[in-house]
Amino acid sequence: MIFTETDLAGAHVIDLQKLEDERGFFARAFCQNEFTEHGLNPVIAQANIAFNLVEGTLRGMHFQYPPAAESKLVRCTRGAILDIIVDLRPESPTYLEHFSVELNEENYRALYVPERFAHGYQTLRDNTETSYQVGEFYTPGTEGGLMFDDPRLGLEWPMPPKVISEKDGSWPSFNEIRGELETRMGIG
Repeated sequence: MIFTETDLAGAHVIDLQKLEDERGFFARAFCQNEFTEHGLNPVIAQANIAFNLVEGTLRGMHFQYPPAAESKLVRCTRGAILDIIVDLRPESPTYLEHFSVELNEENYRALYVPERFAHGYQTLRDNTETSYQVGEFYTPGTEGGLMFDDPRLGLEWPMPPKVISEKDGSWPSFNEIRGELETRMGIG
């Protein structure tokens, strides 16, 4: 695997290191040892799949608060997405900055999302499927989210959402939950 750290410390784009021959290729998509060597959380508590019927479907911006903050390894196995993450670590020099990357079935890329980041994506094709390996169990009561179009975050989506859940369409703005977010996401 080829790990490329983004400008948001701890977040990595992970490309496959392909061993190719006349059959196609073979590549390692996950290795606990390699994740540990790069300072990433190698724990997988859950593996999830999301299937999206329509181009323009938007999911996000999701996170879980400590003590159930979750890391994610996200890959698009069919179709294409624009994946966006936001640093929600109040002590971080990149607090509230974001990073985006296209993940698709042709590039085989994955995005490693550290704990205490918001995550969301928009599908770029019909019939898009994503796979998540998550480092913590889903824990109701610790989940949170932010408006996908919050001006404070300045996220740039490829198109207006064609499909979005009622829940994702009603997350609060950063300014509405700033105090709670900074308290619950803080360390110590």
